[in-house]
Amino acid sequence: MIKLRIAREEDAEAILSIYAYYVKNTAVSFEYEVPSLEEFRGRIRNTLPQYPYLVAEEDGRIVGFVYAGRFHPRAAFQWAAEASIYIDEAHHGKGLGRLFYEKLEDILRRQNVTNVYAVVAVPMEEEDEYLNRNSERFHEAIGYQTVGRYHGCGNKFGRWYDLIDMEKFLTAHECPPKQFIPFSELREQVAREL
Repeated sequence: MIKLRIAREEDAEAILSIYAYYVKNTAVSFEYEVPSLEEFRGRIRNTLPQYPYLVAEEDGRIVGFVYAGRFHPRAAFQWAAEASIYIDEAHHGKGLGRLFYEKLEDILRRQNVTNVYAVVAVPMEEEDEYLNRNSERFHEAIGYQTVGRYHGCGNKFGRWYDLIDMEKFLTAHECPPKQFIPFSELREQVAREL
């Protein structure tokens, strides 16, 4: 049975092992080198005060993770977040991505985030052994729309790849907007609900 919970710094090794697959074998991540364990701990530590970072466990083993971050550092962007998701290869196609996004988006709504973005790597033309369109299709299926494309902006494995920005509105665009609520203020409540 899959159980979601808030990530902890001590999860970094298990999370990194999932992410490392994407760095080494795919163009899903545009990183060339697998980050160090300490760097990954820092990514978790730096995300959690402001945004959710969740893991999925099956029989006590982490099988995926999802997190959000600030879309852009300038003040006017505080109501927009960027989401990232990585799932262990053996758990693709089992509904975990949808479960992750339902919970992540629920938390972001409580934080008064209006827009959530996914920045997705896609082939320039044809799918290849390093990159297909599954992430794009998944995000479309859960309500995201493509709002921008960066052509040939990344080169990995000797090939050029595009990035697309996908967007979903989570809450109404009120004026004045409701105050952004840091995840640290919701953490205990979210932990009880997971």
